[in-house]
Amino acid sequence: MFDRHVKYDNYLTSFILKVILKIEYIFGLNYTMDKVLYNSYVKILKEELLPAMGCTEPISLAYAAALARKTLGTMPNKVDITVSGNILKNVKSVIVPNSGGQKGVKAAAATGIVAGDPDKKLQVLSEVSDNDKLKIKEFLDNTDMTVSQSNSGCVFDIVITLKNNKDSVTVRIEGHHTNVVEISKNDVKLHVGSVTNEKDTSLTDRTILNVKDIVEFANIVDIDDIKEVIERQINYNTAIAEEGLKNDYGASVGKVLLKAFGDNVHNKAKATAAAGSDARMNGCSLPVVIVSGSGNQGMTASLPVIVYAKELGVNHETLLRAVTLSDLVTIHLKTGIGRLSAYCGAVSAGAGAGAGITYLYGGKFDDVAHTVVNALAIDSGIICDGAKSSCAAKIASAVEAGLLGMEMYRNGTQFYGGDGILETGIENTIDNVGSLARVGMKETDEEIIRLMIKNLSK
Repeated sequence: MFDRHVKYDNYLTSFILKVILKIEYIFGLNYTMDKVLYNSYVKILKEELLPAMGCTEPISLAYAAALARKTLGTMPNKVDITVSGNILKNVKSVIVPNSGGQKGVKAAAATGIVAGDPDKKLQVLSEVSDNDKLKIKEFLDNTDMTVSQSNSGCVFDIVITLKNNKDSVTVRIEGHHTNVVEISKNDVKLHVGSVTNEKDTSLTDRTILNVKDIVEFANIVDIDDIKEVIERQINYNTAIAEEGLKNDYGASVGKVLLKAFGDNVHNKAKATAAAGSDARMNGCSLPVVIVSGSGNQGMTASLPVIVYAKELGVNHETLLRAVTLSDLVTIHLKTGIGRLSAYCGAVSAGAGAGAGITYLYGGKFDDVAHTVVNALAIDSGIICDGAKSSCAAKIASAVEAGLLGMEMYRNGTQFYGGDGILETGIENTIDNVGSLARVGMKETDEEIIRLMIKNLSK
């Protein structure tokens, strides 16, 4: 149904293409995207594609703890942690980077308190020494630490209070991973931020995203506007995937896929994305570039596209445009769902990856739209039961759905509006998926959390 992108193998041809795109942008030739909208899309990418070490929920908790420790000015002898159910769900079973192999809420807080640098935010644990790791274990063994579930109603809620003999400090993060809404010392508020649940009014409005404009943006974006953030995503995420394929992390899903099913491009795309998650969920200290607040989604949206670009021999600029498209489709899908829910975020990123690979083959809006709809029809039932080793396998399934969705449309077949939750028009289907995840699966999320934390106090 669509042709492969033309290869631009020589510098002159690539340069001419870039000049043509720039002229079209300046003079408005064949350019349908409003320039304000264009600039907003660039801002969204720069706001979303951030480097982070480890699973972002325990890292957010470590960031809060490190900030509290810095404010307290000394080591605490009492630590009280209150977090929402979704934070408990996503911290409970994942290894905290540079913690000495520790898992869970207390480990994340202790690592942040002992060795975290709050100025580094989502890379708060990037400089932990071997001596620090011994101190972390000692702190966990000898410090009074409590964990309880928040009843604030906010899906993303972290409150940590540190006490020593005379002082007490409280830090609260709400809505998203670095949104500090309160810093208090001895009941005096030192900082008060905006409490906006999952929305931060300082960020660009994500509801402006739609697939038609995303495809247009990928076609006409001046590469210089997005090159830095996309290349960082490619480099960081490729490095951690290679680490996951080289060494044994968790269940080694990526390595198993290659051993069992070979290194054809279809399987390699799944295995590479899974391997990145293998490493990240199991304590690898290499950073990733996140999408929608998630490293797993950042890897899923990028790594399969990178693998296919290499196989197809497209030039680097086309790869950058394809990854950009995949990222924005992923962000668009997640906007209606929310950062944390019972709906596995890899599903959105797998659909995004399918869209990006479709673009590599020369796909236009209709091709991308049908790929995404097909993918959503296949695996929108995957639940999120927290960050852990099995995320790698879910990523492989999500990438498979994206690839199958693409191959279906390439071969002249598709799912149609009226089939299940699908509705005519891709934006209508995306709205339905958002409603399913945000509203329909709310009770499912509560039950998942109940099952996961029923033994927390034992």
